[in-house]
Amino acid sequence: MSLQNEPLTPVEGYAETVYRADEIPEQSYAPQNEMLRGRILETRLPWGSYLHVSPTTHQYSESWFREYEYMGSDYHDHTMINEKRWSKRVDENIGMTYRLIRFIFVIYSHGFSFIRAGGGVGGGWMFTGIVAFGTPLFIFAADIWIQGLIPLAIVSAFCGGATLLLQLWEKHELKFYKGNRNWSDDYAFCRRTGMVKSSRGNFPFYEFDAYIEMRVGTQGSHFHSFKLIHRYPHRSQQPHTKDPLEFSFTVDGSIAQLYAAWDMLQRYMDVSQPLPDISQVEPFRHLDPTTKVYDEADKRGRPATYWRDLYANSSAEELKALRDTHRAEVDATHWGGRPDLMELSVPNYRETRKGEPEDVNAFGRFPWKAGKFIDRPASAPPSEDVSKHQNNDDTVR
Repeated sequence: MSLQNEPLTPVEGYAETVYRADEIPEQSYAPQNEMLRGRILETRLPWGSYLHVSPTTHQYSESWFREYEYMGSDYHDHTMINEKRWSKRVDENIGMTYRLIRFIFVIYSHGFSFIRAGGGVGGGWMFTGIVAFGTPLFIFAADIWIQGLIPLAIVSAFCGGATLLLQLWEKHELKFYKGNRNWSDDYAFCRRTGMVKSSRGNFPFYEFDAYIEMRVGTQGSHFHSFKLIHRYPHRSQQPHTKDPLEFSFTVDGSIAQLYAAWDMLQRYMDVSQPLPDISQVEPFRHLDPTTKVYDEADKRGRPATYWRDLYANSSAEELKALRDTHRAEVDATHWGGRPDLMELSVPNYRETRKGEPEDVNAFGRFPWKAGKFIDRPASAPPSEDVSKHQNNDDTVR
């Protein structure tokens, strides 16, 4: 695919507050966030310097096409991501009685079924097995032997009913999803305005910082997650807990996948860039002003329905192979050694947390590398390499 050598100029349709990597305004000093003490924020991810790589979770989503086909024209309003906002909360238009009934239903159907949601052996086999193990004792104690089989028959029927309900749930889950769940416009990352909306107020996207946080499990295991935390907590903290405003993004895989998630989110919010070329937002590319100009200039290099056609015409095995290939490409991308553009806008930004893992791709997989951090290169004003763009997210780098 061809590189774009000049920055995209967004046309009408955006607010004056939109985010652009080449126009981050000057901000105040970053205060010491006392509420972050004790948390293992291992590294802060850099602003700008896009590599145009999206995480495999979004590049090859496993569920989007099923939802897209079922919802049809309603998909725009019932999906987590569209051309206007990336929602982080679901608003359910249901009452408490319905919630309680649904909770009991899910516990029963998912906990006692012979099969597990998505495939595999369910808990029903364990409960049936326990009763079956005691059946000889029941037969021995019964007046007639057939009475001793009653407990086993009851448990088998109970778990069989759960299995049937689980199968119906998986078949008609989208009907419930479409009828009762709506992704919130009031708790979201908004591309058209450049703002992050929340119950604590609306804040500019550039006031948040991305971190990789490590948490240790009860058995000593550790895992990493991608966190976006408001840099100025005194403006957004909860009045009672003082917790800072933060968001989590679920991404499967390695540390490199977390870097890719941050790269994708920045490009989603940056109106000087077209929307990331991922399946979930393909149906809405023509609705975003910058992306429409980009695609009409034939810079995308793909048909307008590339992802729809790929999923419609590919088998599960073929899609899995594509995911595995893309996952390897993300892991092989060189994520380290990039400057952080936010240093040019926040006076003490470099001093607050400037290091990064010496080997980003190995970080998190090899414990002996965990303590090796190096300084990022100093930032310079945005040059043409910031505005260059390659939107083919499948290109090997």
